[in-house]
Amino acid sequence: MDEHTANPLSGRRIGLVGGGNLGEALIRGLLESGAVPPGALTASDPSQARRAHLASRYGIAVSDDNGALARGADVLVLAVKPQVMAVALAELAPAFRSETLVVSVAAGVRIATLEAGLAAGARPAPAGGAPTDVPPVVRVVRAMPNAAALALAAATALAPGGAATAADLALARALFDAVGRTVVVPEGAIDAVTGLSGSGPAYVMLVIEALADGGVCAGLPRDVALGLAAQTVLGAAKLQLDTNEHPAVWKDRVTSPGGTTAAGLVELESGGVRGAFIRAVGAATARARALGG
Repeated sequence: MDEHTANPLSGRRIGLVGGGNLGEALIRGLLESGAVPPGALTASDPSQARRAHLASRYGIAVSDDNGALARGADVLVLAVKPQVMAVALAELAPAFRSETLVVSVAAGVRIATLEAGLAAGARPAPAGGAPTDVPPVVRVVRAMPNAAALALAAATALAPGGAATAADLALARALFDAVGRTVVVPEGAIDAVTGLSGSGPAYVMLVIEALADGGVCAGLPRDVALGLAAQTVLGAAKLQLDTNEHPAVWKDRVTSPGGTTAAGLVELESGGVRGAFIRAVGAATARARALGG
């Protein structure tokens, strides 16, 4: 059994291009879970203040040189905004090595775009020889986490590129399992993931806000109502995840004939809440497809 069997990240050098909220969430999750030591992580960011924050708070190495980051990384996490991805790829390509796994969290940036951008400027050198004109193999896993990564409770979907291996996918899963739960989907499903779990935290925040408003209308203080609403959503989600039972099973268990929950559910169904959520996911998915070209 090799050293990576129990923990695929063991011994890997991880470079994060982009030290914003999501990059920091990954750093925090990887360190708090014990998946990697601080010495295994390096983050690049154009902001000196951001680099100083990450180095001071987490004890990791930081850089303003994406090329140097690429040369030293076994796993390269692209955590930049989609609109600056082309610039980032141009900086990374000359230093990119075929041995490096690329994991991208940039919404709307296709695997083919990442593969072409990194292969364009890089040329692998055979042992003892000069660089060749053969583009390197680019192994990519595309990831779609959500904002709950900041609370180490993300839902992340992973889509492997054609050159990615089973070991690459296991490594990517280990990265994002540190900040929540992961699933594997084909790239064609990523837009639907964006519409559901990518945009989903905003939908659920709306639910929490509405439940709290209902509590206030019923006579509860605002802080009490908000705390109860948030904990209720958290607890209901944990029930489903821990038991893996269909949500309707739990709905029926807490709904007594002629009781309070039944009365509330009648109002929700008459207001079309179920259909509104279904349409929201569909609309967000359609928008993700349009933005992705």
